[in-house]
Amino acid sequence: MSGISSIDRLDWADVGTQLDQEGYALLPGLFDAAQARALPPWTGTAKAGHHESLASGDLGSGDLFYLAQPLPEPLATWQAAFYRHLAPVANRWNETLGVGYRYPDELDAFIALNQLAGQRRQRSSLSRLREHDYQALHQQTEGEHVFPLQLVALLSTPGEDFSGGEFVMTEQRPRMQSRPVVLPLKLGDAAIITTAQRPCKGSKGYYRVSLKHAISRVRGGERIGLELWFHDAP
Repeated sequence: MSGISSIDRLDWADVGTQLDQEGYALLPGLFDAAQARALPPWTGTAKAGHHESLASGDLGSGDLFYLAQPLPEPLATWQAAFYRHLAPVANRWNETLGVGYRYPDELDAFIALNQLAGQRRQRSSLSRLREHDYQALHQQTEGEHVFPLQLVALLSTPGEDFSGGEFVMTEQRPRMQSRPVVLPLKLGDAAIITTAQRPCKGSKGYYRVSLKHAISRVRGGERIGLELWFHDAP
């Protein structure tokens, strides 16, 4: 991915269809190998704003490196470009669910609303999971302004850099068993996923389904992943 033009050239009609039907959309090869390999070293630099253990928040085992505020380039430019295409999806979902709130067209305007509501802490992060580490099922919905979509990416090579560590999602529909999904991510692959809830069409109209995501236990090596969020934390 060289920049905004690459994001604009994605088949956004297909992405929207995948999101509506499944709650996620796969973006194979979003980052080339060089771009994917360039991000993990940030864990040891000022571009990683601060480090937290997953265990400290009862979210599993491993390390989270929250990125600096403002977000370092080129991620800041990519974040704004993705938001521009995803805001119409988010607004369509709200309209479908009868929610009056509408997201601004541009990320800067949405972040300004975050700031006014006291949401000033960077949520985007790199995760580093080593042997026996994992990330528990979770969703991040704290704050008045929560964007319903986020981007995740894999920055290591399965089978070479690590084993295990599959990206897992669960979808809970009312009065039904949870539906598990494993996303087959490779080095440089990304996915747009539901942050917490999305509309789903049933026989009597639309209803809400709740999604969470996790990373299964790493059996060996080191797995580096990226979570790119569009809203900040309180």
